[in-house]
Formats: sequence, C-alpha cells, structure tokens
Amino acid sequence: MIDEMSTVLEPSPMSDFVETPYVKGVCDRALTYIEAGFPVHLRGPAGVGKTTLAMHIASKIGRPVMIIHGDEEFSTSNLVGGEHGYRFRKLVDRFISRVSKTEEDMVKRWVDNRLTVAVKYGLTLIYDEFTRSRPEANNILLSVLQEKIMDLPAGRGGDESYLKVDPNFTAIFTSNPEEYAGVHRSQDALRDRMITMDLDHFDYETEVAVTQAKSLLSKRNSEKIVNIVRGLRESGKCEFPPTIRGCIMIAKTLSVMNLTPASSNGAFLQMCQDILASETSRVGSRTNQHKVKEVVKELVEKNMKGGAK
Repeated sequence: MIDEMSTVLEPSPMSDFVETPYVKGVCDRALTYIEAGFPVHLRGPAGVGKTTLAMHIASKIGRPVMIIHGDEEFSTSNLVGGEHGYRFRKLVDRFISRVSKTEEDMVKRWVDNRLTVAVKYGLTLIYDEFTRSRPEANNILLSVLQEKIMDLPAGRGGDESYLKVDPNFTAIFTSNPEEYAGVHRSQDALRDRMITMDLDHFDYETEVAVTQAKSLLSKRNSEKIVNIVRGLRESGKCEFPPTIRGCIMIAKTLSVMNLTPASSNGAFLQMCQDILASETSRVGSRTNQHKVKEVVKELVEKNMKGGAK
C-alpha cells in the first residue's frame, strides 16, 4: 500500500496451532472483551504461550497486524515516530530562456513508527512484553486507549495536533509477572484501561496435544514427555517451573533424531536433563541443576516403566 505499511503482517491460522477447549475458552473471552471495545492484556510466566495466543486472537479479528516488542531503550519516539534523515528539494526556474534560477532546500524527514501506523490505519497492535519498555515511553498509550486520540509531536508537520484513532484499531498486550528480571511495573492508569487475563500452565490435555502437534510424535510418547515435565513442575524442586516450551524442545529433538523414548538408548534421559535443567534455572546454580537432574532421572525411569500420568 505505502512504505509505512511495509512492516504489517497479514495474520493467518497456524497449521500446527492446537485449539483445545481450554485454549478456545481463553480466546473466546479475549475476543468478547475486544468486541466490547477493550484492549486485552495476556500476563503470565515465560513459556506459557502468550505471544502465540495473541497472534491466534489477532487472526480471529481478521485485520492486518503490527507487532511491537518491548525494549528497555524505548522512548516515546520509538512508538510514535521521529525525524530520520533529510529530504532534498531543488527547483529550477527557466521562465526566461537566458536566465536560470535555482532554489535548493533541505528539510528533516519524519517517519511514523508502528503505533502511529496502527492507530492511523485501524490495525491490530500486538505489543509483546510491553512492560520491558520504561513506563514513560508507554504514556502515549493512555490517550490512545481511553480518549481514542494520539497527541502528535510538533516535528511531524501538518496542521493537526492530534490523530484520531481509527475505529478498527485493536490492542493486545503481553507481559511477564513483575518479579521477572528486566520487567518494569506498568502505570496503574494504563492497566486500568485494559482487561488483564492471567495465564498459567496449560491443562494436561492441551500440553499433550501441543507437544504432539509441534513434534509429530505419537500421543503415547507425547504423554510420557508431558508426564515428566509436569512431574518436575509439581515437585517444587526447581527455581522456575518448566513450561510447555520444555515439552516441545524435548519432543522436537527426539523427532529430529528419529527416536522414541524407548529406542533412544539413554539419550532421552540426557536430553531431558539438559533441557529441563536449563529451563528451570536462571542463575546457573550447579546445586539446583544437580537437584533437577536427579528428579528428572527418577521421573524418566518411572515413565519408561509405564507409570501413571
């Protein structure tokens, strides 16, 4: 359409996306809030599928998508836009054949950034990990979400001092809990303008279905992997509980090696220990990793013998 739209995505359902009753329930609730005119905020631990769910919800809305990833270095201009480079203009006047008059000038070139483009054209905005941006950078969102207008910087040019938000504009936010490293506490005023849905780990049925879909392993082998990950999660013996991401990593590694847990000749235990010790420890504590590996070994032995889920 125009240069401004070059970073726009056309959402489409993912071929391996799994919509169990749990997932469908989350998505249906989010779409209801959006239809009522409210932004949605998906909050939860890393690895529970917030960004994937946001993309799936956006595909249901059916509008083009603009994605912003939160960043500590962001300022308001990273969202709204700023002056980037210069535009040159040269005018040659040859009205009198033997007289040539030339005028040249140079002006700074304004470029709208992603929030402005989404607001202007009524796109679906996914602001991923928005609390990783400093709160002052996100202040511009207050009037966008409440009054449906965006204050325009003076350097943008034009006669308007603000931009009306297109009625089709929709915003979906994601964030980690505040105790995560690098996460800022968002303004109360901003949180009040959105509906927060706190997400936790998927139910057993969903974890098995997602693991199977992402790896193409059999349901039985997917269940064994999920049993091990959930067992470690419920043991309470790790810094951070493992997520569906750990299930997918183990399953896809097995699939790439064309192995099953039974045929791996010990490799399955090793990959479970490597992946789950890595996922559940953020500070590299050898004591914690040793503890996790011992628990994982017990869980692998139990499930290789056909233990209950």
